[in-house]
Order: sequence, then structure tokens, then C-alpha cells
Amino acid sequence: MENVLEIKNLCKKYENFELKNVTFHLPKGMIMGFIGENGAGKTTTIKAILDIIQSYSGEIRIFGLDNRKEERKIKEDIGVVLDDMFFPEILTPNDIQRTMKGVYQNWDTELFYNYLKEFSLLPNKQIKTFSKGMRKKLEIATALSHHPKLLILDEPTSGLDPVARAEVIEIFQSVLEKEDCSIFFSTHITTDLEHIADYITFINHGEIVLSKTTDELLEKYGIVKCTEKEFKEIDKKDYIKYKKTKYEYEVLVPNKKDFKEKYHVSVIDKITLDDLMVLMIKGEGK
Repeated sequence: MENVLEIKNLCKKYENFELKNVTFHLPKGMIMGFIGENGAGKTTTIKAILDIIQSYSGEIRIFGLDNRKEERKIKEDIGVVLDDMFFPEILTPNDIQRTMKGVYQNWDTELFYNYLKEFSLLPNKQIKTFSKGMRKKLEIATALSHHPKLLILDEPTSGLDPVARAEVIEIFQSVLEKEDCSIFFSTHITTDLEHIADYITFINHGEIVLSKTTDELLEKYGIVKCTEKEFKEIDKKDYIKYKKTKYEYEVLVPNKKDFKEKYHVSVIDKITLDDLMVLMIKGEGK
């Protein structure tokens, strides 16, 4: 399967933080959820992909092209929504439209105004009059209106109420179906990903902890709840992390079926992405 995004051994060192050999790939036509707690390295990775930060090592290829050598070719086909992105407050959506029309060859004015209407954004109102949620919707409308082949989204639903979040998620799904597009979606709101992401990549302290299909994570992985005595009987190779609570042990296992057969356990809880993050970050190792 063709990859639209490939990252190999990406390293970037700051005084108090470091990306360490970040490696993963996003197949064409897929949605990848990029998860991790605040400060884990999500935004730094995205800024490296977009070549916003300098002096990093490793290889980043987008559409098969080196992101540092073919920047102009690549940026025409990328739509971006960043968590710290902003438009000057004195501008209006009309101003944004005129500017972007001169930036992107594939800019679609009609599509932009359709999104404004769908998001209830008045085209002649200054951005300073918009709420945080309205500004985020304007960023999303702008990112989508030049028919990008890859959407890179950093907290795109941040600041939106549940109804607006659901609306935006539906739009992303629609874009994926109608356009020749792939989506790299970084968020701390993991419930936004469970029903739309094909892949989940989890970063913690600057390192990729796992990168797997969502189906494998949610269907194969599970949480075993047991007593201390039962926990001590579990072979270390059969679990990933564990957490001791007041009354029991919670054990993250990578294969529910195999675990049930080996230990004759009747019930293993299904896992959510939130459960996965908590146990991977807060749980103890082997």
C-alpha cells in the first residue's frame, strides 16, 4: 500500500525535551490518530513534518518527496490546522479568501463559501468578533478549500462544543470519501478518533510507544482485573503494563483471546483509547 507520509528515525533535541527516533507511516486514503499527553511530542513532530522547525535529523517523506527538498511541491497539496494557528484579527473571511486564492493553484472559492455557510460564519465580519470555536471552524474551512491530498490536523476540535465537534468530524469523513485525501489527526480528545481513525500512533516522552490499526488495538487489546495473587501468576510476556488500585490490579494485555485460553479467564474488559493512554503512561512496567 502506498504511503502518503513516512517518517524514519526523526530526532530533535531541546534543552528539556527530545524526539527520539520517531518512526511511523500513514497509508494513502487513511486516517491516523496521533495521541499522547500534553508535552509528549505531538506538536513538535507535526512542525517537523511541515518543516517549521529546523536542525532535526531523520527522514520525512510526503507523497514520496523529501519534505525539505521539495517543500513548494508538497505544500500545494497539504491542508493544515495547527493548535496555535491564527489569522490576524482585523481580517474577515472575505480577506482570507482573497489571500488564499493567490497562494493555492487549486483554491476553490465556491467550496470556501459553502463551508462558511455550513459553519454559520459571516464572510464580512472581522475575525476579532469570532469566538474561539468560530475561529477554529474558519481555519478548518480554509484548510479544506484547496482540495488537499493530505490534511495535517493538530487539535482541530479544540474549543468546539460536542455538537460542533461531531459536525467537524463528519466533514473530515466526508472529505475522505469524496476527495483523494488522507488525514493525520493529532488530538487529546481520543473519543474523536475511535470511530474514524484507521490507525493509532501513540507517542510518549518523545518516543513512539506503538503504531497499529485501530481495530487491532480496540479488538485485540484488553484490560484484565485481578487479585494480587492472580497477578503474580501471570507471565510477564503476556502483558504490557499494569496498575495497582485500592482493590485490584488492572493489567493491559495485547491479545484477549490468547490470554483467555492460557489463563482460563472468562471476562476481559474492552479497552478505550483513554484506557490505553492511562495505562501506558501511568502503569508500571514488567
